[in-house]
Amino acid sequence: MKPGPIRGPQIETQTAGDRGYPPTPSPPHPSQRQLPLPWQPPKSPEDDPEAAGRLEAILASPSYRLPVEDPVFLENDDTRGPRLEIGYLKPEMLLRQHGIRGTIVVFGSTRICEPAAAQRNLRAAERIAAKAHFYDVARQFSRLVSRANHDQQDRGIVIMTGSGPGIMEAANRGAFDLGAPSAGLNISLPNEQYPNPYVSPELCLRVHYFAIRKLHFLLRAKALVAFPGGFGTFDELFETLTLVQTRKIKPIPIILVGEKFWRRAIDIDFLVEEGVIDPEDRDLFWFAETAEDIWEGILRWHAAAGEPLYPVGGAGT
Repeated sequence: MKPGPIRGPQIETQTAGDRGYPPTPSPPHPSQRQLPLPWQPPKSPEDDPEAAGRLEAILASPSYRLPVEDPVFLENDDTRGPRLEIGYLKPEMLLRQHGIRGTIVVFGSTRICEPAAAQRNLRAAERIAAKAHFYDVARQFSRLVSRANHDQQDRGIVIMTGSGPGIMEAANRGAFDLGAPSAGLNISLPNEQYPNPYVSPELCLRVHYFAIRKLHFLLRAKALVAFPGGFGTFDELFETLTLVQTRKIKPIPIILVGEKFWRRAIDIDFLVEEGVIDPEDRDLFWFAETAEDIWEGILRWHAAAGEPLYPVGGAGT
């Protein structure tokens, strides 16, 4: 028997209307439904009188908390990696949001207060009082930076400090005097450090890790200005010198304010003579005494590097 001819699929000729369905059904709303889904209300006490208590225990259990709402989980050793990431991300996102493209980083002792305060504590702090004029220098320097930014209509370069007292306060205060923004990177410490009251609130950031703080100090740094200070100032200064010396970052101007202090605190010539640094490492920084010297030196350095801080011929140059 011969096979019959191959036939194609039968074509349905009935319409949806012929089958009793609406011809063009409307799509259901994605969230607004007439009846709740089975799991939306809790189990009825009519079905199980003890269900409500068990549900309450589940909802209160630490295991049920979202990770971002569980401080015990977030502070665990195993979550240090994500903490480092979000510790970096929050300052980075806020600085970008406010259009900060560059910073002039200022370090110095938290113990060098303004001259009037130094006079009140003169007996207990005669040596600090002798350096109190650096507070005025830092404040005036910050005013020069902020005035140049205003003349250039450029809010993308700001003073940045560790947000603490002393020299850091002076630097933030100089910007505050002119109504200009300035940033502060506070650090979480066992004995909490209050930020000084002159940091712009929207740019006052607090981080947990020193490593993340160091990263943000240098990520946008157009210069580092180090006033007389202690271990914290030395830490940031030598970190920066090492990164520039080893070519891990592009060079930036590094200015040590108060040559008399720094020459006694750091004997660079001795290090060269001992062969532990190269003679050319002396050129990684220079000394300055006045606010004008600091600012003019930074502007000249950037012009000589072919990357002026402001457009050529601008008010800040």
